[in-house]
Amino acid sequence: MPANLTQQYYAAEEAYKNATSYEEKLAALEEMLATVPKHKGTEKIQADIKKRLSRMRKESNQTQGTGSRQEDPFFIDAQGAGQVLLLGPPNCGKSSLVQNLTNAKTQVTEYPFATSLPIPGMMKFEDVSIQLVDTPPFIPEGIPGNFSAAIRNSDMLALVLDFTDPDCIDHLSSMLEYLREKRILRDEVPPGVRALTSDKVLVLGNKADIAQWEEMLEMIEELVPDCPTILPVSAVTGLNLDEFCKLTFQRLQVMRVYTKRPGKEPDMNKPFILPDHSTVSDLATSIHKDLADNLRTAKVWGSSKFDGQAVNHDYVLSDKDIVELND
Repeated sequence: MPANLTQQYYAAEEAYKNATSYEEKLAALEEMLATVPKHKGTEKIQADIKKRLSRMRKESNQTQGTGSRQEDPFFIDAQGAGQVLLLGPPNCGKSSLVQNLTNAKTQVTEYPFATSLPIPGMMKFEDVSIQLVDTPPFIPEGIPGNFSAAIRNSDMLALVLDFTDPDCIDHLSSMLEYLREKRILRDEVPPGVRALTSDKVLVLGNKADIAQWEEMLEMIEELVPDCPTILPVSAVTGLNLDEFCKLTFQRLQVMRVYTKRPGKEPDMNKPFILPDHSTVSDLATSIHKDLADNLRTAKVWGSSKFDGQAVNHDYVLSDKDIVELND
């Protein structure tokens, strides 16, 4: 039976052949497995990919156990409603933006390369916390493989430019080219593959308070094809930082759901963060598996036709719904 392999599979296979690091090889193998057609004609191919994946993960675990493989300094545990990495060339103002928007103690200096490792902080949007991560300067020829893995595993990217820098368009083109070359940024992401589409990327034109940002926007739109959304901002005056928070929350495609006990007021201080289009059953599972298994009834305030409406377990929730679960 013919394999009938897809172009997506061949592209992932080519990426595997060209990979230069463990992280890149692992990501390419995972994509090969996700995109290979699942039928009898590809059973041997699937088995071979799974064998290679198993071997790579086993070797990684063994080297970590001996202590010869150091803990990845670029890995940051994701927290909050999503993880957003800020990428940009030296002295573009990433650290200042993260410092203004979060509680992180970044190193803000007038000289480049002050940030050598990722620094996370939590940004507030209304009652939601979103993780922003300041990163080392983006220099494609000097980015280690594990830094690429951190970028690939993020939920969103903010590409930061200095709008007063005459080379900022070249910097933007270089970053986008790198992300596409590494297959981190693409038009479509197959299920099970770690990558981002352009709607999960924002371009922040920093120092817009002292730059001719309208002219810069026109030049970027003319010279950079398929450019993600650009937002002029200022870490000094706070220009459009609130808009950045709002856009980030929207593009993470998550929602807030509040819970209440029967006869009690809802807890509006700690919303549960769920992917858009989640159901009552998904909410129960996120709270506790036993609750999901024993769930009998649910009532919803907000998106329902009337407050306190009894709904089925597959009822699709909306942002800011209040839900009462009964087991």
